[in-house]
Amino acid sequence: MAAHRVAASVETADLGSYQQAARLMLLHGFVTENYPRAKALGLVLQWADELAKDFRNLFGYSLQTSARHARLLRRLDAFDDSQAFLTVKSKRPFDRRRLAYLCLILACLQRSRVEINLADLVKLLAPSANTIEHLGFDATAPGHKDAVVDVMDWLVDRGALRISDGSMEDWARDHDRGDALFDIDHNTCAALFRPNKPLQHLVSAAGLLDTPAAGTGRDPRRRIAAQRARRLLIEYPVVYFGDTDAETAAALRQPTLAEDLARLTGLPVERRAEGVMLVDTSGHFTDKRFPGRGGAVNRTAGLILAKVADLREDPDRASSLRYLLPPDPGEEHADLLSRIDMALPQAGTLEALAHGPHTDAGHDADDTDPAAPEQERQAGLPFVEHSALEQMITELYEEFGPSSFTNKWQADPGGLLAEAVALLADLRLVHIVPGGVLVRPAAGRYRNITAVLPRPAHDGQFALDFPLEETSR
Repeated sequence: MAAHRVAASVETADLGSYQQAARLMLLHGFVTENYPRAKALGLVLQWADELAKDFRNLFGYSLQTSARHARLLRRLDAFDDSQAFLTVKSKRPFDRRRLAYLCLILACLQRSRVEINLADLVKLLAPSANTIEHLGFDATAPGHKDAVVDVMDWLVDRGALRISDGSMEDWARDHDRGDALFDIDHNTCAALFRPNKPLQHLVSAAGLLDTPAAGTGRDPRRRIAAQRARRLLIEYPVVYFGDTDAETAAALRQPTLAEDLARLTGLPVERRAEGVMLVDTSGHFTDKRFPGRGGAVNRTAGLILAKVADLREDPDRASSLRYLLPPDPGEEHADLLSRIDMALPQAGTLEALAHGPHTDAGHDADDTDPAAPEQERQAGLPFVEHSALEQMITELYEEFGPSSFTNKWQADPGGLLAEAVALLADLRLVHIVPGGVLVRPAAGRYRNITAVLPRPAHDGQFALDFPLEETSR
């Protein structure tokens, strides 16, 4: 029997338990005695040594554990706006105000003792927030108190704080009379905020990205490309060959990648002409289920994909579709970095220790074809204009009736369309461009989605009774 590179010392009978622990850490990144659920920490600690080894060897990630928590420290090759912090109650992504308040509140808690009440915490928060242009804190300003409550809920949910008296809702209704008392778990607070580099040493957000020394020669570059490929597939729902460099695309095609990740997670890897996908049929190893159980946005996104499929399969209308090349991912990421760096404060950085943007000077050009990803982009993607999307949402409202789209959206088809398209873009099923969207190959997986509004299918999801597209053309 061949030896396994992943979970090497795990017996076959225990492999399911090990894979469940691996999925827990990859999905949540932070596990305590009660988060994300009871007994999760015990499961992770049972396999801590083996998990730490495999995370390090496969991804370059670090697993840190204690008796009270486990923390997975990732290394990023690129920024990913799809992995957002979500509010506990509404599951909405944190906006910039909430993210800023989270950082400032963690700093305030670090300077506090074992407990603090909300009124005193806000007194510490306000001066710091008010020194930051366009942030500030004013208890009478709309949304400011709501943002604080969302941040505190998030910290309570992860065990960094525990309410021992009072109520945040009472404080939110009347901050002069209401209050809440919190016990502080300083170890958990410290584990939640663990940047890979001191932030005061950064002169660019690029300094937060992983920049391994590639060295020279073919083997070091292949090892780094293989690690980058594994990170991509574990962090994203689907990876397209055309979105990567030639070395990473080659690594994604290697059978060992599929074998290693399948043994780590227990999920199959599907490979098609356009790319690869780590498939979770249960819907539990994801932060966003699609089509998902109910929800007007999810259902509408699925129906929009079905409409797009009808458009592409209609001979009369398909001939009018334009095919455009997608934007270069490298250029898009460089633009994102430049926009982030516009907000970087210059005061307080230590120039002598600064981590600036990385340039890969150790690249040889002896064994890869730099044109390969570009060649895969030449075919172009079907471009669906925004006017066509608007016509689709209009037809859906006429077909199912406005009341089928819940009270929130029944009078706002434009808003529902925007949310549905944003979800599809987040899932890498479409790419938003000026004037419309580019339909990506993985969208073909959902081309036969059927749904009945307002009720979901019998199992709570859309009917997905079709195979993936074949690799042949």
